[in-house]
Amino acid sequence: MNTILNKIGATRVTPARFFGFWAILFTLVLALTSCSDDLDVQQSYPFTVEVMPYGDKITKGQTVELRFEIKPEGNYANTLYTIRYFQYDGEGTLKLVDGPVLVNNDRVLLESKTFRLNYTAQSSEAHKFLIVVEDVCCPLHKSSNVAMTFMFASLDK
Repeated sequence: MNTILNKIGATRVTPARFFGFWAILFTLVLALTSCSDDLDVQQSYPFTVEVMPYGDKITKGQTVELRFEIKPEGNYANTLYTIRYFQYDGEGTLKLVDGPVLVNNDRVLLESKTFRLNYTAQSSEAHKFLIVVEDVCCPLHKSSNVAMTFMFASLDK
């Protein structure tokens, strides 16, 4: 036992060995504690939707054009958006100009960040519906969305 202690005591600690030991120890601690297996990749990006002014009164058979522009908070490649709507009051159709007629709660892919919708009243009562624009994201992540409510009073009553 004394021989082992004598050999340890006889080992000379030079400044290079001293600083080398601490550099290796620091590197090991840093490497083992600074990394995480969870990769934080942002899949959904914030955005706003601007709507041009529109008339708030409508009569049966009348069409109102709604103009929209999606404004993302950054310029991200390959970001896609969908639109869907839900009608609370009244009866009418909502159609993408140069696109399909929207069906309640069905998502439709938007081809551009600027788009127009035509709402045609099919009843003489007040109309109220919700439009939701969402960014297309993988199913495992929460997507960003903007919900807007539109209301039209009836001119017939």
